[in-house]
Amino acid sequence: MQGVLAPLQFLVFLISLGLVARYLATGEGLWLATASVILKTALLYTIMITGSIWERVVFGRYLFAPAFFWEDVFSMLVIALHTAYLAAIIGHIGTAQQQMLLVLAAYAAYAINATQFLLKLRAARLQEQAMAQAGAERAS
Repeated sequence: MQGVLAPLQFLVFLISLGLVARYLATGEGLWLATASVILKTALLYTIMITGSIWERVVFGRYLFAPAFFWEDVFSMLVIALHTAYLAAIIGHIGTAQQQMLLVLAAYAAYAINATQFLLKLRAARLQEQAMAQAGAERAS
């Protein structure tokens, strides 16, 4: 599930980032930018829930398993910023420009968090390759 949701979320992030930047630069497209952020946030919640279930199955904890502790900590910041944006639009807190600046903060945090996970995935794959190579060398 994560293999589908993560790339989809990243694609929506890139499109949404462009729409938010367009709104901030021109003042046009607020509705489309807002809709894209809401979609991105819904995907974020979905991937967080499915990721927590996976973490429970694999590590016995829904969140903060030692193998993903810092990624999960930063994920909480990402979710908090996205949720703050939703609260701002629902509660009519701040101007549209201020709300979109909050989105940029949320997106910056998301980009850092996505990088954390990609680096962790890459390290795991490299470790797996090294272990497979060492096993092949011992067998020969």
